[in-house]
Amino acid sequence: MGANRLRLAVSASLLLMLAACVQTPKPPVGPTPVPPIDQPEPEPQPIPKSDRLSALPGWETSDAFIALEAVRGTCAYKKGRQYSKACDDLKTKSFESPEEIKAWLLARFKIERLEGEGLLTAYFVPEYPATTVASAEFSQPVRERPDDLVLVDATQLSPPSAAGKKVAARKVGDLYVPYYTRAEIETQPAPYARYFMRPEDYFFMQLQGSGYLTLEDGTRIMAAYAADNGQPFVGIAKTLTDRGILAKNQSSGDNIRKWLAENRGPVAQEVMNQNPRYAFFVIDTTRMEPLGAAAVPLPAGSAIAVDPLHHQYGDLYWLDADAGTLKDSFPVYQRMVSALDTGGAIKGKIRADLYIGHGDRAGQEAGRVKHTLRMWRIVPVE
Repeated sequence: MGANRLRLAVSASLLLMLAACVQTPKPPVGPTPVPPIDQPEPEPQPIPKSDRLSALPGWETSDAFIALEAVRGTCAYKKGRQYSKACDDLKTKSFESPEEIKAWLLARFKIERLEGEGLLTAYFVPEYPATTVASAEFSQPVRERPDDLVLVDATQLSPPSAAGKKVAARKVGDLYVPYYTRAEIETQPAPYARYFMRPEDYFFMQLQGSGYLTLEDGTRIMAAYAADNGQPFVGIAKTLTDRGILAKNQSSGDNIRKWLAENRGPVAQEVMNQNPRYAFFVIDTTRMEPLGAAAVPLPAGSAIAVDPLHHQYGDLYWLDADAGTLKDSFPVYQRMVSALDTGGAIKGKIRADLYIGHGDRAGQEAGRVKHTLRMWRIVPVE
């Protein structure tokens, strides 16, 4: 019995020793894995205060619907699609109030200041009576684009001018020469003219670029810009003030047109000839909405003409214009606009011509706009 217990005790001791020699495997040494954490989407960087639309002069009191029409005008333009994301977003929007419009604009756009000051003027599409038969009062033929007017590179002119610029010309023998001036054109017959206007009305329609004509039977047609003679634009307001005919603060469009009507004939024609630039028209009986140089309809009060050497069609801008120099003018213009047009007198970086609309009321306002201008470009937030 004693021997058996001894053997059992020795066996148990050996088993305990073997068990003690067996070690549990250790995990590999290294960094403790961290379970993945869902990362939130990065918040958009806030627009610096100085770059926000709210920093613009007149933003708080400006008309939100004028701004919205400017954006829609930009979205209608097919080239230069830097605004495409905002335009796509606009398609899904339905605004209930001016506050909602401004909130959307604030989130979508920021501003870039254009240094310096310039000039704001305005234009409109006039509505004038016209006849199908010439008379003493309606003596001015509505001239359509002449067959001999061609556009050539300026280097082809005799004498040549700067390369890369298309200019209006006519051919004399084997040479291209500048096209006729206003004074020269008005001495030429117009055997194919279909409509006739008062000379002063026609002159102002040329300045505006297009117009609505109402015929004797009430028919309403559009005379749309077709071409011009390429001559430089010269404003006759300076001629009238330099000659002492009108005071500087009385040289509004209304007063100039009134003087031309009262002096209709050679006296008025001589003054109009001081502006050698001459526009030709195409008669359109199907389209009754004015188009700008960007080939999209012009939203009244929300579109400007600019110098394409300095600005892109379809870009958005903010106007801050005050200190009107003409009598009875509105004191200030502060609004968002779209660059959709150009004009012969619109030259320079800080220069804009605001499209007011059509008709007599628009004409009265447009003729009184001659304001000191500051501009901001409005660009999308990335």
